[in-house]
Amino acid sequence: MKNVIKTMLCLGAALLLSGCERPPIATVQTGYRGTGMEQVYNPRTLAQQAPLNEAPVAPEAASADGPKAKDVYKNVQVLGDLSVGQFARHMTSIAQWVAPDVGCSYCHNPQNFADDSKYTKVVARRMIQMTQHVNQDWKAHVSETGVTCYTCHRGNHIPKNVWTAPKDRKYASSLLGDLAGQNLASKEAGLTSLPFDPFSSYLLDNKAIRVNGQEAMAGVGAYANRASLKQTEHTYSLMVHMSESLGVNCTYCHNTRNFASWEESRPQRVTAWHGIRMARDLNNEYMTPLTSQFPTERLGPHGDVAKVNCSTCHQGAFKPLYGAAMAKDFPELLTLAKP
Repeated sequence: MKNVIKTMLCLGAALLLSGCERPPIATVQTGYRGTGMEQVYNPRTLAQQAPLNEAPVAPEAASADGPKAKDVYKNVQVLGDLSVGQFARHMTSIAQWVAPDVGCSYCHNPQNFADDSKYTKVVARRMIQMTQHVNQDWKAHVSETGVTCYTCHRGNHIPKNVWTAPKDRKYASSLLGDLAGQNLASKEAGLTSLPFDPFSSYLLDNKAIRVNGQEAMAGVGAYANRASLKQTEHTYSLMVHMSESLGVNCTYCHNTRNFASWEESRPQRVTAWHGIRMARDLNNEYMTPLTSQFPTERLGPHGDVAKVNCSTCHQGAFKPLYGAAMAKDFPELLTLAKP
């Protein structure tokens, strides 16, 4: 009987341990020695991520000679200064980036390419301008690497990682009562019970991110209730999202001895600061104004359009596509064309 019990205990322990992480785990020092600022990586996870972050090979450049696209085709509102060859190259690339299974007809009426009846064409036109805006005006975040449609879409009609205002979850049950916008494990907050909408306040609205209050029980003035414990949890929720999106831990940007100190932070924190503002800019200037163009089934539970956050581009990598510089192969996306 004792042997049976021992066998059962051993089997139980083996099953329990089979779900645990197995070595090796890689660490990379990122800060000063002795500060504990290092990144922890799972080589097996990195191996799985690698093929998902491979940039497609750019097609051979087309000649700039010949007539302009705007002079040959009707209703060309963006990229019209490209030659016909360059324009065809770019349209073919967009089809591969966004709708490889459908092709041109995802955005165009194949009987009349000038027709704007498909909402996807109207949206795509604006997304080209948004891409140009990012590459031209947000170098503080994207540097010279830049972005293309593929950075977000990766061959999908809709980027895998977008967000809308979550559905109302006021009462999960009579026992839990008011969830207060949190207390429910959510993917957005890294499966924690932190606030499950870390985006509306910071990536749509311009709420100040505050953790360290300057006075006790702050409740008046411009930052009323923005340094409370609840608002601290909102900040942590956004930080968890950023960490998950980039596949890094807190020390990628912060010295955990003093999270608030800019002097002790890594340069990546400045890049992230600009990234938050870039996402807010894109959501307000490009995504939200397109709301009326989308069919109802493409809108969120509150009727808002899908918007961008950190994971839209990064998708688990500290740099989108691990820093592959695709934009240089499409110079027409590097600057916002004049109307």
